[in-house]
Amino acid sequence: MLFNVIFWILAIWFVINVIWMWFQLNNQILQKTFAWINVCAIVIGFWVYYGVSHDASAINGWFIAMNWVNIAIAAIQFYFGYRTNEDSTTHHSTN
Repeated sequence: MLFNVIFWILAIWFVINVIWMWFQLNNQILQKTFAWINVCAIVIGFWVYYGVSHDASAINGWFIAMNWVNIAIAAIQFYFGYRTNEDSTTHHSTN
């Protein structure tokens, strides 16, 4: 029961997270916030997957796949959230 409930909560979060991330790539505060929330979701996801007893079902493969894809999404969000603005650090000489 807990396994299925957490899966669906994480799946809904995953969809919302990916949609907002895609449309707000330049919003560094949002990217940082979502990246850290994603870290929590990843920890919870792996803890539930490996720590809670569950029946063998089709949802098992989706659960672990979603956890691993979430790691990639968090890495992308950390990149967009903590990147420096290249325009302000690049110095061009005008001759």
